[in-house]
Amino acid sequence: MGQKTHPFGFRVGITEAHRARWYAPKLLYGELLVEDQKIRDFVDKRLNREPPYAAVADIHIERTREELKVIIKTARPGIVIGPKGQEVERLTGDLMKITGRKVSIDIIEVKEPDLNAQLVAEGIAEQLKRRAGFRRVIKMRGEASMTAGALGVKVQISGRLGGAEMSRRETLRLGSIPLQTLQANVDYGFAKSYTTYGVIGVKTWIYKGMYEDTEEAEYVSKAAGAKPRARGRH
Repeated sequence: MGQKTHPFGFRVGITEAHRARWYAPKLLYGELLVEDQKIRDFVDKRLNREPPYAAVADIHIERTREELKVIIKTARPGIVIGPKGQEVERLTGDLMKITGRKVSIDIIEVKEPDLNAQLVAEGIAEQLKRRAGFRRVIKMRGEASMTAGALGVKVQISGRLGGAEMSRRETLRLGSIPLQTLQANVDYGFAKSYTTYGVIGVKTWIYKGMYEDTEEAEYVSKAAGAKPRARGRH
């Protein structure tokens, strides 16, 4: 059996920071965890599944006793903010109704969408939905990521590719992907393409170099462990 592990989960607490940063007593923990998932699902549905698509790559959640902060990483911040900030105000109001708490939203721009594994996976899924040739799509997106500065790209799609009767798997590998190296900055993304003949799963891995060589993410946050970091050598 293949011993596969999630590249992000493998690194959490070592080189990667948690995507939800808060502490709760035992009795409240389950409730807040479910609330986090509701927030993620709602924001994803509002911004990623309905036009105009905002290309949201990641959602981070921070809580204090008084306030809930939602940090949205997006390639198209203008769409999330809306004209005169109307969209972000509407989203804040809706999240307040869902949670019953004071909510603030921070928006961080993803400057290189071709280096974000989640956005690459979503892009491939969207093109497959439009019946584009799957081999051509994964080759083009993989090469675009390498041109943008990735050191390695792996794309794997599986399902009824091209509408075939039997499902199969197609994989593209460019450069190197050191999945077992904790110090390696490997971004992972997963998306589903809902085609007329079934669902096709898209997984992407993008290797950006070692953590000490890459720039730290600019999080608008003062929370402990809000940034990915290089491991100290002991």
